[in-house]
Amino acid sequence: MKKLVSHQIVAYLEDNQVEYVFGLCGHTVIAMLDALEKSNLKFISVRHEQIAAHAADGYARVSGKPGVLMTHLGPGLTNATTGVANASLDSVPLVVIAGDVPSFYYGKHPHQEVNMHADASQFEIYKPFVKRAWRVERPELIPEILDKAFSLAVSGRPGPVLISVPMDMFSREMDTCHFEKRKAGSRLVHKPSLDSEVAENIVRMLIAAENPLFYVGGGIITADATAELTQLADFLDIPVTRTLMGQGAISDLHPLAVGMTGFWGTELTNQITKDADAILGVGTRFSEADCSSWYEGVTFNIPPTKLIHIDIDPAEIGRNFPVEIGAVADARAALGALLAAAKRLKPEGMDRVELRKRIADFKKAFKESNSEVETSGQFPMTPQRILADVREVLPQDGIILTDVGWNKNGVGQQFPVTMPKTIIHPGGLATMGFGPSAVLGAKLAAPDKKVITLVGDGGFGTQPSVMATAAENNIPVVWVVMNNYAFGTIAGLEYSHYSTHFGTLFKRDGKPYNPEWADVAKAYGIKAKKIGSAAEFKEAFREALESGEPYLLDVPMENIPVPTDGIWNINDIYTPKDNVCEGRLIKQEKNQS
Repeated sequence: MKKLVSHQIVAYLEDNQVEYVFGLCGHTVIAMLDALEKSNLKFISVRHEQIAAHAADGYARVSGKPGVLMTHLGPGLTNATTGVANASLDSVPLVVIAGDVPSFYYGKHPHQEVNMHADASQFEIYKPFVKRAWRVERPELIPEILDKAFSLAVSGRPGPVLISVPMDMFSREMDTCHFEKRKAGSRLVHKPSLDSEVAENIVRMLIAAENPLFYVGGGIITADATAELTQLADFLDIPVTRTLMGQGAISDLHPLAVGMTGFWGTELTNQITKDADAILGVGTRFSEADCSSWYEGVTFNIPPTKLIHIDIDPAEIGRNFPVEIGAVADARAALGALLAAAKRLKPEGMDRVELRKRIADFKKAFKESNSEVETSGQFPMTPQRILADVREVLPQDGIILTDVGWNKNGVGQQFPVTMPKTIIHPGGLATMGFGPSAVLGAKLAAPDKKVITLVGDGGFGTQPSVMATAAENNIPVVWVVMNNYAFGTIAGLEYSHYSTHFGTLFKRDGKPYNPEWADVAKAYGIKAKKIGSAAEFKEAFREALESGEPYLLDVPMENIPVPTDGIWNINDIYTPKDNVCEGRLIKQEKNQS
């Protein structure tokens, strides 16, 4: 039996439990739109492809399944690049299906084709940040390519893949046998673990160490390894520090959870990490901001600290620090193997009472030092007060998506997260506009949870048409716009080095300026409120959460920097220090930048 290829693709997606397709129309994909309308899939139509990419990203992070993104060729594909690249750097599986020029017009420069260096080459735009980019040459290949795409997106280190389909192939008829024969078999792939010998060698190093440490990243969240991490930390009584993306890998309230390291880390997290004599790093790339730009003796001191590095991606092991033991393994399987080895080698476990007290005392002192700004009645509000009120009202299983600035760096540092997958950061690419868009996909993946985004006015201003998509589909999310009338983080950075805010503040006739975001929201048909005092915010936020509708809160906020304890090399680039040369501390003294 023959059917249109577009309808067979949509049927394939249905058979593979895809719920939503995020995207935007274009002449190359109208055959797909026709098939989607007749299907059980929900097409989430947006006003800009970057929104669709971020929404698919948010859906994938919360659901644990690949997000599916459909784009038009040319500007559709290029508009989505930022969102797809953001997913790539954060190891999020996406399957991107893109319309392409008609196959019989290769080399003729048809409408909207990108082909300055090669004909029919638009798919090559994505090569730097997708795991694989296919251009379909014959419709009979589509079933096999789809199978490979969905498998590759979630295998190893997850990430996006691209399938570029010439528009004429969507509209061809093809025998259904090509798809039917792909239904046999399973995509279940067993992930690598540690053999018992390697696991025991690692555990022996940790037991023998005077100051062992677990250092964890987002790979713990991706692998659903939070329970295994917590059990192993408890059994060996080893403290845990983390990256920004590792937030949620262990409850921030756990007595062994120290917090985030690096530039936005606290004094204790950097000190404990630096003083460790053996570190087990799991599911982390040891990226720059988390590692104080890799300066020796600031966050890490490797060597002499001995590093054991476990990651699903072999390219990451030893990339930034030399390792004593490196292992390619799934985080969940590896931690399970380590726990079993620990129980064999040290059945009574370990006990570090003084360390737990040190961590508890520091957390108490940090909380007390923050108390004044967390309860301040000043207006515009302090960012600390905003975060404290959100934490008090939002359920522990509520989901927060951040963006860029205080809402990401401050949350990573001082906002307690107790459950995995309840905090979602744009870590690798740190993309403005991620939060207000990705929150849509996150809510669709978790309709029974309260889902919000904390976002700066700069980030929200990049993609305000997200409100149209939320209104059209009645997606009840809450946008908390932390409004400081600036690209605040860059404003502070520029001023600290050049004593100017040029290009970073939003002004009109010399006065702070922004659209009245609450009025803009109401024009989209969204409930909204502009906060007029610090005392008003908490109850307004509670009302927004309980409304069951999309809701925007415009919250005027003081523009103050996130406290920092570590080092970020950009400071030394802009204001060079005598003891720094090309990102390396010449003297063993702490840079106070």
